[in-house]
Amino acid sequence: MIAKNTICLWFENGAEAAARFYAATFPNSEVLAVHTAPCDFPGGKEGQVLTVEFTVLGIPCLGLNGGPQFKQSEAFSFQVATDDQEETDRYWNAIVGNGGQESACGWCKDRWGLSWQITPRVLTEAMAAGGAEAKRAFSAMMPMRKIDVATIEAARRG
Repeated sequence: MIAKNTICLWFENGAEAAARFYAATFPNSEVLAVHTAPCDFPGGKEGQVLTVEFTVLGIPCLGLNGGPQFKQSEAFSFQVATDDQEETDRYWNAIVGNGGQESACGWCKDRWGLSWQITPRVLTEAMAAGGAEAKRAFSAMMPMRKIDVATIEAARRG
């Protein structure tokens, strides 16, 4: 069944490789279908992979190999809630270690330029608590690249 709402992600030409990486990295993720172009198009040739249907953590996505006209930006990101440091490290290291790059405050980019926020629940919970607890957790997070769960937990306690 085709989802009513699907996230369409524009890739220069790596949609299938990206979808397979996401499926191998995140639970409840899979490549559902790969479709080739029926004829030449501005970003490619007949027979090349044009679209890839896949899920990331259960979210329906369509990867489109549209060519170099549009680039990924931080204006769109997947935010992945993690339960502990081990899970945070696993996702962060998978993305950054596979040709990606670190950014700030739990953000990183994969090798296709797609942004990810690897966000431990302890940080989200601290922010939701508001007040002094949120301020301490936020201040602790600001100099981080990958989020350090123990540091955020200590900041929450004051």
